[in-house]
Amino acid sequence: MMGHWQVEQAALFYEFSLERHTSADHLLRSIDRFVELEDLRRELAPFYSNIGRPSIDPELMIRMLLVGYCFGIRSERRLCDEVHLNLAYRWFCRLGLERAVPDHSTF
Repeated sequence: MMGHWQVEQAALFYEFSLERHTSADHLLRSIDRFVELEDLRRELAPFYSNIGRPSIDPELMIRMLLVGYCFGIRSERRLCDEVHLNLAYRWFCRLGLERAVPDHSTF
């Protein structure tokens, strides 16, 4: 007899951890141990205007460019697509599941 998978009502809360879904031996975990970009915003703050639209986080931009460099992703459009879809890339870029990936025209 053919089974039938019934979709239940959507859960109100989901428990999902990018940390658990990024393997311990992933290249980006090794790189993350050495990359310290927390002070970057403070160092770059004098170069940003107080008016206008908020910029893209410089730490996110550098992390995305590192992903592109390490995995040979030369197209900005493809890089944004890959970061959007790949859980390890999202983990490395500190995006979580909810945050949006910047548009390719940002680069």
